[in-house]
Amino acid sequence: MKIAVMASRNAWVRVAAAVLLPAMLLGCDAHNARRERDARAAAARDAASEAPYQAEVEEGLGAAVAILIDTSGSMKERASGDSRPKYVVAQEAIEAMLDATDAFVARRPDFPIKIGVYSFSSSVRKLRPIQPYDRNAIKAVLADLPRPGGGTAIGEAMREARPDLYRAGVFRKYLLVVTDGENTNGRSPDEVARDIWGKSQGAVQVYFVAFDTSPEKFAFLKEVGGDVIGAGTGAELRTALDGIYQGKILAEAVGGEKEPVKK
Repeated sequence: MKIAVMASRNAWVRVAAAVLLPAMLLGCDAHNARRERDARAAAARDAASEAPYQAEVEEGLGAAVAILIDTSGSMKERASGDSRPKYVVAQEAIEAMLDATDAFVARRPDFPIKIGVYSFSSSVRKLRPIQPYDRNAIKAVLADLPRPGGGTAIGEAMREARPDLYRAGVFRKYLLVVTDGENTNGRSPDEVARDIWGKSQGAVQVYFVAFDTSPEKFAFLKEVGGDVIGAGTGAELRTALDGIYQGKILAEAVGGEKEPVKK
């Protein structure tokens, strides 16, 4: 009887092995295949993340400027030497800065200027995508800036605006940031600026105006082809913006009539 039971048990073991072993092998093969696919996908993502930026449309003469405006909580504080909050002073200074665009467009109608407006606090808002310069449209956007509140996501604002520069269809590309503080949310502007500088091969220029804060916080810009100017009052802010916009962006944009030299 015992011999019969053992024989029966061995038979069942052989049957189970015959059924389960192929299934286990198939399971291992499927697992290995998934691992290989995941590894290839990860390698592809890494390669893409390190690849230089590519324009999404055909590019020609012209300049695209993404203006990034700080609307964090501190911007509702009163500006130095002024009874108004900093965000109102900044809004008026940016509007005055753009007066130079009217004169530029009248002088060089063949050279397109495209401007987008973004605000940032704890998150980023695209207020006007990069489009051909339209003074009235930009004035309306500036007049309706979000009221200040929240943190300061400078780096994330730079990341948000950068791809739009590559959809603008022009060679010259600029980020102009107006902020009164340091980054509190998301990736740091230092990290993002270095990433943009490397992957754009110097084609995207980054300029900051440090309003009522130390420009030393953004000294890294000088290492990546950019610049920062400090401004303590509303009058200094207007001077700083005019110096960057007219003295650097517009002057540099027409300094070469061809694709900018990669640095």
